[in-house]
Amino acid sequence: MFEFKNVYIDKFYTVVSKKEANGNIKNPDKVMNDYYYGEKTPFKCEVKMLNEVLNNLPSSDLVIASNLENQLASSNISMKNRNTPYMGLYSACASFSGGITTIANFIESKAINRGTLLISSHNLNAEKQFRFPIEYGAPKVKRSTQTATCAIGIHLTNQKTNIKVLNGTIGNVVDSYIKDTYNMGAVMALSAYDCLINHLAKTNTNIKDYDLIITGDLGKVGSKIFKELCNRNGYKLKNYLDAGEILFGETSTSGASGPACLPLIYFYNLINIKKYKKVLLLSTGSLHNPEMVNQKETIPSITNALTIEVQKWQYFIPSCFVEQFV
Repeated sequence: MFEFKNVYIDKFYTVVSKKEANGNIKNPDKVMNDYYYGEKTPFKCEVKMLNEVLNNLPSSDLVIASNLENQLASSNISMKNRNTPYMGLYSACASFSGGITTIANFIESKAINRGTLLISSHNLNAEKQFRFPIEYGAPKVKRSTQTATCAIGIHLTNQKTNIKVLNGTIGNVVDSYIKDTYNMGAVMALSAYDCLINHLAKTNTNIKDYDLIITGDLGKVGSKIFKELCNRNGYKLKNYLDAGEILFGETSTSGASGPACLPLIYFYNLINIKKYKKVLLLSTGSLHNPEMVNQKETIPSITNALTIEVQKWQYFIPSCFVEQFV
């Protein structure tokens, strides 16, 4: 667990598809008309989305990026010719909290003054990578999730603003003993519980210390398992949401998935709700690839925790700088 005294968020920017824009987020910065954004392939679309985000954020001493592509290819290409130090980080859908924690450590240690976390996923790219290409027409089962199409950037600084990063906990890799790639919520629920109890113990806090606890993309199936695990062990979750379950609104599947679900719901919905001042964000990630699945391995998962607090409430307008303290 890492504690931070001088790490703040001063700007965020996102590009989403119509599906996300029509769901439970408010005022996204840019909405695409389709899954191609004027490009010939979904991969080039994701690169263009990332470039759009980078071009609308302040310069940084370091960019850390994560996505679901092989070798983080889309973010690698988006960073070409930018002359900015860059690190690729892969924690699957747990990369948001892990990435913020990593940049925050650089800022807290005074190695850098400002940094950017870049997160993206694309439904067509992820389905091809981890299950089947959409063109195959493989049916979606109720326990499955749909990968969100989004690129989002979060700019961190050592200059005081209204949004403070308090601490972060890096999670353990937990074996789910599940082999079903359509059941990602169930795969990640155990690591979410493991990370929650570890974070509470290491920070000497309890459930009531947070205005909200939110997981990344457990969906209807995974969040039900997570709540049952918590309740059985004495953690009564009355202030809990799952970003994946609510991102798209009502769906025939378990909900949304992808590393951008959690930051989308937090920065483009919950942050403007006054009662959610201190929020614990649990980014959940399934750590599998096609080779593991083909070899009948069980799927491990990881969850990283992050605590963010709104210091002084304001209405956060997308594309604008967060109000700074003078």
